[in-house]
Amino acid sequence: MIEVKSFTFNPFQENTYLLINGKRECFIIDPGCYFTGEQNELRGIITSLGLTPVRLLNTHCHLDHIFGNHLIHQFYGLRPWIHAGEREILARSPQTALFYDLPFAPSPEPEGELEDGARISWGEDEWEVIHAPGHSPGSICFFLKAEKLLIGGDVLFRESVGRSDLPGGDPDVLERSIRERLYVLDDEVRVFPGHGPGTTIGHEKQHNPFVRC
Repeated sequence: MIEVKSFTFNPFQENTYLLINGKRECFIIDPGCYFTGEQNELRGIITSLGLTPVRLLNTHCHLDHIFGNHLIHQFYGLRPWIHAGEREILARSPQTALFYDLPFAPSPEPEGELEDGARISWGEDEWEVIHAPGHSPGSICFFLKAEKLLIGGDVLFRESVGRSDLPGGDPDVLERSIRERLYVLDDEVRVFPGHGPGTTIGHEKQHNPFVRC
């Protein structure tokens, strides 16, 4: 059984996730810790729970989701896994940060790339990578079918969707991604989004005003 711990970090109120298995190993997804207190909070939880971080994953590479990549690499030796479509966004992130007056230590180069349909084996669990562009070109979600659990990034929110007006975004592509890649999942699938409260696929199919089933 996977335990999910979430943290809301940085001025953009981004959701960072720790996925914890029974061996006290953890995946770190989208570490958005920017301020020193946030960095200490994330490291403190990992230490106090006796966790061993084994993989760093980015759903996409907008600033608010990668602020902590350098920290994770510095303390745990992990480099991010991303979709190939996010390499340009990752590379220009230090310059982009200057527009927001939020300088940060650049992310290390990716460990590797994750394509649509890739499988991430972790003990007895197997995660599926779902490419769902529209918010950004290489947006991916991480789906654990056995536990009906989806880490969704900024694709689908509770009764909302990710913005599509940033470079590389496309509203039509985003809607198609939600309809064809996410709404085909079971209604009971729990969605852990990149911002705001969690939801389920079934709830969004019935109540999301931007993409109705």
